[in-house]
Amino acid sequence: MSETCRVTFSGDGREAVSAVVAAGSSVLEAAQKCGVAIDAPCAGNGTCGKCVVTLVSGELESERNRHLADEDYAAGKRLACVSRVAGDAEIYVPPSLAAYRNRIRVDNEPSAGARNYRELLRARGFAPNTNIQSVPVSVGEPSLDDPMADRERFLAALGGPHRVSLAALRKLPLVMREAGYAFHALVREAEGETPAIVLDVAADELTPFGIAVDIGTTSVSALLVDLANGDIMASANAGNAQICYGADIIHRIIESAKPGGAERLHRAIIDDCLVPLIGDMCAAAHIPAGAVMRASFTGNTTMMHFLAGVYADHLRREPYVPAFFELGGLRGGDLELGIHADAQLCIAPSVGSYVGGDITAGAFASAMADSEALSLFIDLGTNGEIVLGSSDYLMTCACSAGPAFEGGDIACGMRATDGAIEKCVIDAETMTPAYSVVGAEGAAPVGICGSGLIDIVAELFRCGIIDAKGKFAREGGRITTDEWGITSFTVAFADETEDGSAVYLDDADIDNFIRAKGSLFAAIRTMLEAVGAAPGDIENLFIAGGIGSGINFANAVTIGMLPDIPREKFSYIGNSSLAGAYAALISHEAAGAVDATAAQMTYLELSTYPGYMDELIAACFLPHTDASLFSPRSGA
Repeated sequence: MSETCRVTFSGDGREAVSAVVAAGSSVLEAAQKCGVAIDAPCAGNGTCGKCVVTLVSGELESERNRHLADEDYAAGKRLACVSRVAGDAEIYVPPSLAAYRNRIRVDNEPSAGARNYRELLRARGFAPNTNIQSVPVSVGEPSLDDPMADRERFLAALGGPHRVSLAALRKLPLVMREAGYAFHALVREAEGETPAIVLDVAADELTPFGIAVDIGTTSVSALLVDLANGDIMASANAGNAQICYGADIIHRIIESAKPGGAERLHRAIIDDCLVPLIGDMCAAAHIPAGAVMRASFTGNTTMMHFLAGVYADHLRREPYVPAFFELGGLRGGDLELGIHADAQLCIAPSVGSYVGGDITAGAFASAMADSEALSLFIDLGTNGEIVLGSSDYLMTCACSAGPAFEGGDIACGMRATDGAIEKCVIDAETMTPAYSVVGAEGAAPVGICGSGLIDIVAELFRCGIIDAKGKFAREGGRITTDEWGITSFTVAFADETEDGSAVYLDDADIDNFIRAKGSLFAAIRTMLEAVGAAPGDIENLFIAGGIGSGINFANAVTIGMLPDIPREKFSYIGNSSLAGAYAALISHEAAGAVDATAAQMTYLELSTYPGYMDELIAACFLPHTDASLFSPRSGA
């Protein structure tokens, strides 16, 4: 075996790229070096079976495992994460492995009933109000008798103490003269200990722009906003480019602790995600990225550490202490985002190691703290975060649901991209499923996303195909057991799918999902007990997050994932984290309210709370070991 090998990656409609890597490197590592996107939810542990590529030519050291059938292995199919380079090789990467980057479905709307974010902000009693203004300035023309420098002449005319940004200073001499010494300055007034600063100068009146960004573990959503009036000029979303280092935050934290790992995670979110998103939005609105003068970010505690490039390994180690909850004073140049170097960066505060600013912003957007009614806010994404409370108090926690709700740890699981089965009904007699797929009408399925997973498990249980423990209780043509002893239910046969591989749900998948839904329900029960309340006391149940829009609430109750309360109390409020980021971006008062929401929240650490483990064990059945918690109508 040679010491180094050249690995070439090809794909449909994509120019081939190659890199020289050390022999023994994994195909996944080689792909990362080439900048080739390969979805690796298990962070390269060989357990999820999602990173299937095809060996076109050359040498790889790779043994077949349960994720690859004999015929697939014979056809050159390999798992990128466990296949080692043994010589020069060409690898074909199917487009589906990069779908998380640009085909993921993300809801950029605050709720089904709100026309836009500005209406949502107005409903909360806030109006666009930032401290950035375009100010007309007129200066006297310099002469031999009055040779004052341009900067000092400008500041004297502007009045008051100001700092001039380097970007503005570089433009000042030409703008002054070309405009006849009467021009405009974009000024950010003093705020607290932050001095007033001239951000830009131009002959005509200037418009300040801002960006609101929600950095999720799985997906990133962003808005480009006119700060003068709150109008949304453009929006964009994509998968979080850190996914190649693992679907969940624990895998990524472990990766970040390796030599150079923190920088890799930081650069992945900056260079491979945020800079392209910002560039796309600015191009769509026909403005330069340097015109972005303010930015608002929300995300979980770990994502904010990676955004800032701050060491995060202590987040996963007892006593789970982050480096920061609040992070103020950052400027655009600090993170090399391509926006104005002196742009203000507002980061929503976290309240716990696993409850971040995305939940703070989401709770604010839900307005749950404005009412005396008891409300339950659940953010369903890669993890499960919960807020319970009212105007009197807010309690929050994070449950270890894992990535099952986003398709992780599920053999045919996937995110809500094109080809994902998102809804399903099964005929009780024939066991024949009828499903709908994300994407164009009539599209063939590729896998199962979170909402489809909830439906399928609920339907399997309703039809008696699986029992309360999630074990298969019936036999039939769609139920098979493979050579590894794994039993599965086929949702779509190979000739019905896009890639010719059957879409199925096996008993290991069902176990993983039951643990995930059990963790969520146990967290809800524990929080209610902690405040002396019962499920029937909940007046509003808000669902936010990546899979919320597609959830069949009745099915979620049927399997014991959500409490059995009247369905009219359930509501989906969309991307509440991005709504909160937008509010904080364009309104100082709203930004203060987001901070106040964080200050009001009490963090409950479930791992040390008495009784939580008992609740978790009881919830790991369908629907629960306590049948009285779910009435017969729960599946209606």
